[in-house]
Amino acid sequence: MWACLQVGLALAVLCGCSSLSDREDAVAAAARAFEADLARQDNAALCGALAPGTREELEDSSKTGCQQAIGDSDLPSAADVRRVDVYGRQARAVLDSDTLFLSAFPDGWKITAAGCDPQPRKPYKCVVKGA
Repeated sequence: MWACLQVGLALAVLCGCSSLSDREDAVAAAARAFEADLARQDNAALCGALAPGTREELEDSSKTGCQQAIGDSDLPSAADVRRVDVYGRQARAVLDSDTLFLSAFPDGWKITAAGCDPQPRKPYKCVVKGA
């Protein structure tokens, strides 16, 4: 009985790690795709990568459509994902020259904030963010 319990706990730990690893990989892939779209200046793809609330806030604050607004946003381009932190359905991807925040949606990880810089003792300051 004890051996079965130990095996069950070991499997639960392994499955949990695999699940976290899969989510981290998916976040890193979404961050890389966003940066590739930014490098290509593919504003339609960039808008498609944004979370709905972020897209709406970007359009509302710029008083223009998403593609125009994201093209004018002066987001820094980054190439290398250095770290990914996943907390349930929320994530942070730290790149070589940017930090992205993401949220899980039924169709994948979406960008909730981009162009983010840490501020001492304050929240990140982001170029593009949701409300």
